Amino acid sequence: MAKNKSPEGRAPSQRQLRVGELIRRTLSEILSRGDLHDPELNRMSVTVGEVRVTPDLRIATAYVLPLGGKGQEDLLKLLGRNKWELRTLAGKKLGMKYTPDLRFQLDLTYDQMDATRRMLEQDAVRRDIES
Repeated sequence: MAKNKSPEGRAPSQRQLRVGELIRRTLSEILSRGDLHDPELNRMSVTVGEVRVTPDLRIATAYVLPLGGKGQEDLLKLLGRNKWELRTLAGKKLGMKYTPDLRFQLDLTYDQMDATRRMLEQDAVRRDIES
């Protein structure tokens, strides 16, 4: 029987988690300090919730959200426009042999938590949980 070689469905390795957290902290620092040459992006407060790295450490997907949740699409455009500068700055600070390609997606975990909280506060759900 052949082993499943696809990375889908597997938990990330310790190395992936460590590199992802290092990139998350570095991106947060760069964005909070305003180290970029884009004044529009420097005006925005950005939360980097998580960074997931592929098993080969070539691609890092950063899950971001603007503070307050307004201007999400603008944020993705600005980050996409400045991703090479972000990668260069992050590479200098990370000290890794190879800096992963950065990709950005909206962080929807806060919305999912709010939806779950609202669902759990419904009377019908409370009755089911308590019985």
